[in-house]
Amino acid sequence: MELTVLADNNTFIDRYYLGEPGLSLLIKDGGTTVLFDTGYSGVFLKNAFKMGKDMRSIDYVVLSHSHLDHTWGLDPLIKYFSALYIEKRLFTQPVLVAHPQTFISVGDDAYKEVGSLLSEEKLKKHFPLRLSDRPLSLSSRLTFLGEIPRKNDFEGHLSFGRKQGSDDEDIVVDDSALVYKSDQGLVIITGCSHSGICNIVEYAKEVCGDDRIADIVGGFHLQSPSQRQLEGTLAYLKDAGPKQVHACHCTDLSSKIALSTVVPIRETGVGLALRYDG
Repeated sequence: MELTVLADNNTFIDRYYLGEPGLSLLIKDGGTTVLFDTGYSGVFLKNAFKMGKDMRSIDYVVLSHSHLDHTWGLDPLIKYFSALYIEKRLFTQPVLVAHPQTFISVGDDAYKEVGSLLSEEKLKKHFPLRLSDRPLSLSSRLTFLGEIPRKNDFEGHLSFGRKQGSDDEDIVVDDSALVYKSDQGLVIITGCSHSGICNIVEYAKEVCGDDRIADIVGGFHLQSPSQRQLEGTLAYLKDAGPKQVHACHCTDLSSKIALSTVVPIRETGVGLALRYDG
């Protein structure tokens, strides 16, 4: 499998790509190509074109959850495919994979909309939809995890606004992730980890029947975390023993420094390409 960072908060020095506070990854596993999240804008497309990536042959668009920094790039993606259609250029119509609650509007008094700008009904006009709260195989080794069980008491409880039609604070039950079964162990690919990075890792191990962690790539949602959450995360990951960790996007500097005391942290940014045997 090959994983390329198309959008992230960070870029590498002397790699002239664009960054933004969002996340988008391009994943190729044999004959299967997956776009994981679309960032906040069309930055992921601009970077992909500069990298020479063929965005006409995507099999799946997978969304980790509904929030703007992961879904608002859907609009430029649809415009891109629409332009290809108008010009009669060949392209693959990707299947859109997400949790069933991903396209419910979410916001609060200060931020009227922090979720997807496009409804499920609108998206049906552009993509075949596969909405699942259960694990879903995308290839023989790559799996969408669906809804993540929240078993740890130190994470996965923060709320962000309210979903339309509900008076309850939204704890982002739609937050999901991917897992790849490499020969060296599991590669866990996250968006923001609202469900808890340790909950995600534990569920990936359960789904795949493998306790070996080769890598964890993506956002950990450790932004000024409580001491309890940080200590719980450090203890869990120290015990899990991943071979390396690429924490990015919504993981702040102090959390990365703390993580570096228990796991091998690797620098991550736009243009990073990772390869895993399998």
